[in-house]
Amino acid sequence: MGFRKLINSKKLLSFFAAFMLLGTNLLMAQTAAAGAAQEEAPKVDWTGVAYYVLIFFLICLGIAIVGKILKVYDLTLKMQGKKGIKWNTVMAVICIVFLVAGLYGAFWSFTEQGSMTLPEAASAHGVKIDEMFTVTTVLTMIVFFVTQILLFGFLFQYRHSDKRRAHFLPHNNTIEKVWTIAPAIVLTILVVFGFFTWQKIMNSENLKGDINIDVTGHQFAWELRYPGKDGVLGPKDFRLVTGANLLGVNFKKKSSFDDLRVDTMYLPVNKSIRLNILAQDVIHSVYMPHFRVQLNAVPGLPTFFKFTPTITTAEMRTKLDDPKFEYTLYCNKICGGSHYNMQKVVRVVTEAEYQSWLSRQKPYLNDALRKELHFASADNAQSGASTNRLALNN
Repeated sequence: MGFRKLINSKKLLSFFAAFMLLGTNLLMAQTAAAGAAQEEAPKVDWTGVAYYVLIFFLICLGIAIVGKILKVYDLTLKMQGKKGIKWNTVMAVICIVFLVAGLYGAFWSFTEQGSMTLPEAASAHGVKIDEMFTVTTVLTMIVFFVTQILLFGFLFQYRHSDKRRAHFLPHNNTIEKVWTIAPAIVLTILVVFGFFTWQKIMNSENLKGDINIDVTGHQFAWELRYPGKDGVLGPKDFRLVTGANLLGVNFKKKSSFDDLRVDTMYLPVNKSIRLNILAQDVIHSVYMPHFRVQLNAVPGLPTFFKFTPTITTAEMRTKLDDPKFEYTLYCNKICGGSHYNMQKVVRVVTEAEYQSWLSRQKPYLNDALRKELHFASADNAQSGASTNRLALNN
C-alpha cells in the first residue's frame, strides 16, 4: 500500500514530469546549438544542472523503492513467524559502504582535481602562502580521514546486538578536555604563524627602489601607468577625468609629465613591485594567480600590494613546457556583463629587457591630451625649438 501510494502521488508525478520536460528542453536547445556550430560543439553537452538534478532525483527514487521492498519483505518474514531483517546490521553495512565510497571520492578528487592546481609560485611571498596552504591542507586531511574512519568504524563495530549492552557515558571531563584543548592548540599555532606571515605579505610601505605601477579598473578594462625617468607617479584627481585623461592625472605636478601609459604589464625579475590599485566605478579585484596576488580595487579607496616576481615568463614556459604561456592579470569580481574582458598580459623579464621595453613606451601625455589641456604638442615644441635655433644662427 505504501509503495502504491508513493507511485500514485500526484505531487511526485508532477515533479517528475516537470524535470523530464526541463531536461528535454535542455537537450533540444543543446542539439540546436550543436547544429548551428558543429565545428565547435559537435556533441550534445550533458553537463547541464538539470541533468544532474534529474539523475540525483532518480537515484533517490530508486533508494526509496528498494527501501519499500525491504520493508515489505521484513513484514512478510514476521507474518510467517520468522525473525525479520536485522536493520541495525543493514545500517551498519550501509555505513561501511558509505565510508568506502567517501574515501574513494576523496582519493578521486585528489588525483583528478589535484592536477588542476597552479604551478609553483612565481613570487617570493607566494612560496610562503603555498607553504601555509600545504600545512593547513595536510593537517585537515589527517583529521578528516581519522575522524571519518573512526565514526563509521564505530557505527559498524558497535551496532546493536542482543548479546551485549551499551555503556551509558553521560559525561567525561578528560575526553572533553582532550577534544577541546588539542584542536585549540593546533588552530592557535596555525593562526599565529598565519598572522605573522600575513603581516609581512601585506606590508605595502613605499620604499626606495620599489617600482610603482598604477593599476586602475573600470568597466571593463584595466588601465596601466608607469613612472617615467624620475621614478615617481604623478598624482590623480577624479575631477580631472575626461575622454583624453582617462585616469584624471593632475599635470600641475612636474612628476606627471613623464608618466607612461602601457598596454602590457612588464615586470623585472627579482625587483620589488608596488601596485597602486584603484577603481573608477564598481569594485574590481586585481588577481594574478601565479604570483598569489589578489586585492580589491575599491572606488575612492586606494589599495596597495607589494611583491617580488622570481620566475621570468621564459623560465615558466620552460617549466610548464608551454611556449605560449603568459602570466595574466584578471578581475576577480563579477563586475558586470563584460567582466571576462578584464585581462592584461603580464610578462616577467630580465632587467635589461625591462629597460629596453621601458624606453620604447609612449608618454601618458599624448597630443590629444596636450590639446585638451592647451599645451603645445610635441611636434610643435620641437618645431619651435628648431626655429629658435635657426633664428639665433642667423
